[in-house]
Amino acid sequence: MSTALRDGFGRQIDYLRMSVTDRCDFRCVYCMAEDMTFLPRQQVLGLEELYRVAALFVAQGVKKIRLTGGEPLIRQGIVGLCERIAGLPGLHELVMTTNGSQLVKLARPLADAGLKRLNISLDSLNPARFRGITRTGSLRQVLDGIEAARSAGFQRIKLNTVVMKGRNFDEVPALVQYAIDHHLDISFIEEMPLGEVGRHRGESFCASEEVRQVITRQHRLLDSTEESGGPARYMRLQEHPQTRIGFISPNSHNFCATCNRVRLTAEGRLLLCLGHENSIDLRGLLRRHPLDDGPVLEAIGRSLQRKPWRHEFSADGEVKVLRFMNVSGG
Repeated sequence: MSTALRDGFGRQIDYLRMSVTDRCDFRCVYCMAEDMTFLPRQQVLGLEELYRVAALFVAQGVKKIRLTGGEPLIRQGIVGLCERIAGLPGLHELVMTTNGSQLVKLARPLADAGLKRLNISLDSLNPARFRGITRTGSLRQVLDGIEAARSAGFQRIKLNTVVMKGRNFDEVPALVQYAIDHHLDISFIEEMPLGEVGRHRGESFCASEEVRQVITRQHRLLDSTEESGGPARYMRLQEHPQTRIGFISPNSHNFCATCNRVRLTAEGRLLLCLGHENSIDLRGLLRRHPLDDGPVLEAIGRSLQRKPWRHEFSADGEVKVLRFMNVSGG
């Protein structure tokens, strides 16, 4: 029988974000440095360990699991892992965030495995600019992946755009139009101050309110009470109600009071808050107690009592956490 997980402030934790790898085939400028050192394979949780963590959290009342990375679709065995997690009794929704690079070949198998929704990163519609932001990515490859995902039968597909002045802020109208034309949702995200990425983030920071103002020059935005179980706050376009516009504003309008999630890093650390370093080593517990879930569940329960009330992100671009986003789970 499931029992609800609650933190020390009484917030119910029903959403787990699980990173299946810290590796990625892109090197996005807001996520990591250009020259990265990734974890040795033996330090990354195995597929059985990932499934065990998922099963433990679902048994404790978690209703939604998001698989992330790095890039989750470069993890060998990812489709089989999805199928196993999707079959857990009590789990309402298995979803994934991806850069889209592998969707041409994997979209249909993922949908067949029980993955319900996809978030696909798309930061530019200009091939050269897209290459500049991702450092290694192909826009054509991602757009083809989006089309493959649209054909695969997912319940919903959402684009994620990290907005940066001097890089892609001027593309907000075009990205909204792309979402409308392809019957997709889109969320615009404020860049988070995680990791030293070789530039000062404050110079390119763009608040969600600035993005909203640009959109309202061409579209009437309607307030919406819809939510997807995560941090995005949604609005509808009056002329195109099939498309939702989301805003994720960790710097200018934090959503900490209603936080319902924790994150598992690829190396098995349970992060209690994206904006703090405090965490517990689940990998060590899993490997010390391969046949006994009791110590793992006890450690999770104790750690939640130390989950912070809020992060301390701000728009000045100062790095608050040295951990890169690909390590945290994107």
